[in-house]
Amino acid sequence: MAIKIYSYSGCGTCRNALKWLAARKAEAVIMPIRETPPTLPELKRMLGIYQGQLRKLFNTSGVDYKALKMKDKLPTMKEPEALALLSKNGNLVKRPFLLTGSGGAVGFIEADWDRLVPRR
Repeated sequence: MAIKIYSYSGCGTCRNALKWLAARKAEAVIMPIRETPPTLPELKRMLGIYQGQLRKLFNTSGVDYKALKMKDKLPTMKEPEALALLSKNGNLVKRPFLLTGSGGAVGFIEADWDRLVPRR
């Protein structure tokens, strides 16, 4: 599997992550997260990487998260409902959202990405 990253051009963390990938000469498919959110299978895969911690997949500091009162709803939300919501609203997804052949990560923590993206 090629490297796939969902990002938002207005996000400084996403821009830093893309610069980091470019410095490593990593070839990646870059997807606009707002217009094309991760698919249900991708979200399920990421949820597995984070041992079922749904909250890790949500952009908890985002406007949509706050407007939808997700802080109150998420603790009682069923997994299929939460993943369906994420798959339809890229603003709710923690970004950048990285998938590789060996795993994935949300947010940009260089040490985590270092384990997932080999140098070329």
